[in-house]
Amino acid sequence: MARLAGSLNPVTRSTRKIMILDTARLLLFPALMAFAAASDLFTMTISNRVSLALVAGFMALAVLGGMNLHDILMHFGAGAAVLVVAFGCFAMGWMGGGDAKVAASVALWFGFDHLLNYLLYVSLLGGALTVLLIQFRQWPLPSLLSGQPWLNRLHDKQSGIPYGIALALGALIVYPETDWIKAVDLAHLAMR
Repeated sequence: MARLAGSLNPVTRSTRKIMILDTARLLLFPALMAFAAASDLFTMTISNRVSLALVAGFMALAVLGGMNLHDILMHFGAGAAVLVVAFGCFAMGWMGGGDAKVAASVALWFGFDHLLNYLLYVSLLGGALTVLLIQFRQWPLPSLLSGQPWLNRLHDKQSGIPYGIALALGALIVYPETDWIKAVDLAHLAMR
């Protein structure tokens, strides 16, 4: 096996690196968004590990993908701007701390280029989610479903809104328009 790996020509190594980067671009961010949404839905919390994984994933893909320092700093600027505003919202009790950190981590990935679209989608989806939950909480929970702790928590009128769902859905709507996905060479990933 070692002889086989050593005998790969530079073109094959380059192709393998591109395939790995493309696979990471396609899977990492969406998987973390799905996990954040599910976590917020079922527990009303989003672990700091999700935000840390988003930041680490951004740095790894930015560096390995050849993003220049200026662009990396601009992405960090977008993340920092959202972090300041989101923690203001957290301090006012309008959103959770996990939501604030995820929003900033997503802004890091999107930079200023896609930030406005992301925030618009999150606002619309968050508003729709809030209206749906208010309506859901007006009706008694069927006894068949009342044995689910996460559903009881979601149905509780004193409970908050799991905005992580709106944050993740907004991110997944915008992500295909970003340079992360536009850089993917699907021909390399096709089964041969």
